[in-house]
Amino acid sequence: MMEKVRKIKSGDVRTASRLIRNLEDGMDEARATMKHLFPLTGHSHVIGITGSPGAGKSTLVDGLVESFRKKEKTVGVLAVDPTSPFTGGAILGDRIRMQRHAEDPGVFVRSLATRGALGGLAKAVGDAIHIMDVMGKDIVIVETVGTGQQEVEIINHSHTVIVVLIPGMGDEIQAIKAGILEIADLFVINKADREGSSKLRRELMAMLDMAPASAFPAGWRPPILKCENAFEPVGFVKSLEEMSQTIEDHYQHLVKHDLLGSRMHRKAAVELNEAIRCAVLEPVLDALVANGDLERMVGQLLKKETDPYTLAEEIAQRYLKARP
Repeated sequence: MMEKVRKIKSGDVRTASRLIRNLEDGMDEARATMKHLFPLTGHSHVIGITGSPGAGKSTLVDGLVESFRKKEKTVGVLAVDPTSPFTGGAILGDRIRMQRHAEDPGVFVRSLATRGALGGLAKAVGDAIHIMDVMGKDIVIVETVGTGQQEVEIINHSHTVIVVLIPGMGDEIQAIKAGILEIADLFVINKADREGSSKLRRELMAMLDMAPASAFPAGWRPPILKCENAFEPVGFVKSLEEMSQTIEDHYQHLVKHDLLGSRMHRKAAVELNEAIRCAVLEPVLDALVANGDLERMVGQLLKKETDPYTLAEEIAQRYLKARP
């Protein structure tokens, strides 16, 4: 086990990939390894990128990787893909798009399958971030699948959250619905050559103007950047350089105003909650499935013979010796 930790600390991609896969599969040995890795974490700048499907998040991530590499920063990318209905694994579209970075030892791209996880984030994403952190990646970028209102979960894992919007898709309404306004540290209007980009920018500015001062910690008002079309390389590269600089400015703002602690506190609370769920709830559910009780209880609910609260109390008394 300590040999795995040593290899991951040295940046061994094969060992890291195998550990992430084992975590996705819920293997006990993988969790045991994470116990040794956890004390070594806390050094990477974690960037979350979210937005509607088709907003061009993967293209931006690909460009940001190149921008950070020009600054000699090492980068890890976690692309959270929809689950394949046939294999249960990630569809891997993002890894195909980012294949030009495959030969760069300073870049590690890994796809994670959502496997039905709420919020468009895979269950293993928190641990995968830790693994890339221990590998020594200066930047870890997490791209969500973009599933709608639940994608706000990205804030639980990131220091800097980027919300990508595009003109002409009703994104301004989506931003309000999904609560994205509250989680964004930076707005990016992608494909800004499209008609309606100026209108979208004005609407975002109007929403920010209406927000209370408390919505902007230590005075950080989320900037609104426009990103040129990827098929116009000069303008696109310039936009990405501005974006990567703004991301660094935000991180320095967090450090300067002692705001990193609150974000790390939230992340730690989420991780503890997930760990408790894995240690307590999952074994109970597995036991209920194995002995047929879960199916029997579902049948009782369908016939209205009982209610979920009574059944939950019975399960707690049986497995946890808890009082109702």
